[in-house]
Amino acid sequence: MKISRIFAHQVDLPLHEGTYKWSGGKSVSVFDSTIVGIETDSGIVGYGEVCPLGPFYLPAYAAGVRAGLLELSPHLLGWNPLEIGKLNQRMDAALKGHPYVKSGIDIACWDILGKVTGQPISTLLGGRYGEDVHLYRAISQENPEVMASKVAGYRTEGYRRFQLKVGGDPDVDIERIHAVAAQLQPGDRLVADANTGWLPHEAMRVIRAVRDVDVYIEQPCLTYEECLSVRRHCNHPFVLDENVDSLDMLLRAKADLAMDVVNLKIGKLGGITRTRQVRDLCVSMGIAMTIEDSWGGDITTAAIAHLAHSTPTEYLFTTTDFNSYVTVSTADGAPQRVQGRMAASTLPGLGIVPKMEVLGKRVLEVA
Repeated sequence: MKISRIFAHQVDLPLHEGTYKWSGGKSVSVFDSTIVGIETDSGIVGYGEVCPLGPFYLPAYAAGVRAGLLELSPHLLGWNPLEIGKLNQRMDAALKGHPYVKSGIDIACWDILGKVTGQPISTLLGGRYGEDVHLYRAISQENPEVMASKVAGYRTEGYRRFQLKVGGDPDVDIERIHAVAAQLQPGDRLVADANTGWLPHEAMRVIRAVRDVDVYIEQPCLTYEECLSVRRHCNHPFVLDENVDSLDMLLRAKADLAMDVVNLKIGKLGGITRTRQVRDLCVSMGIAMTIEDSWGGDITTAAIAHLAHSTPTEYLFTTTDFNSYVTVSTADGAPQRVQGRMAASTLPGLGIVPKMEVLGKRVLEVA
């Protein structure tokens, strides 16, 4: 089997709640997603998705996905999509860095592998754990009262894990954490995610002010060294996200005892293959994980679900259902939230069928 064509569609994904806000005044109201397709000479087509959280979150941007695909795709034609390890080496040789560009291709190859073998990706990744997986709900950054008022509504949708967007004015963030924590019930979990937004002295102020609150502190500062300094003065469970973008950084953070939980984003690491490698090492080292991506719709959510569902339950801190945040559905068969949980498809590959009428015309094609 050989890759005969690589193509892509561009899809806008508006949010149900209108806008999504986080540290530093950053916000997005419509996400720019790229749906990647890989066609083989046997007629089997696999799909992936890449959807950066704007150009100001990680070193990734939506137009860069498509520009990178134009650069990379000619080097992959004629290669066997089932030999995913070799294909990843080929991508790294042909295009240095830019893991997010490679992510959609890697996901599409896993989709093809599942279709060829008649197995869901979760089975190919080691097998399913449990009937479903816990989801978290991100609470967009607003004033403390508004953020607290949203908890009850999200709980009626089944969420018991809440990721509070902080990383703004420390005094207001202290109010945000206290206000939301006051709405929690036994069994709920609260994460205060600063998304690199605090300076170290601000992070220390917030942590001391909420020392009696049961809350996880996530990625308080911009650099790894700053986060590590805060961690060493923090009694709260600690989460790293943006700084852990490679296997090397994971090993460094483990050696430094820099976190209790790590967020693994498929696009940030370069696809299912690389994320699985990091995931399996986390299991070996006893590190809990949130399995997710930067953003996306139905296809991204399907990929997340297969990785999360094939992660041992005790090591899966939580995961997410991005397709429930957006107003546009791009594929049939994607996982759907049921009382704050979701399950990966048991159909071959990702288990999805793209809605071609939604995807529209191809924005690039290399054959």
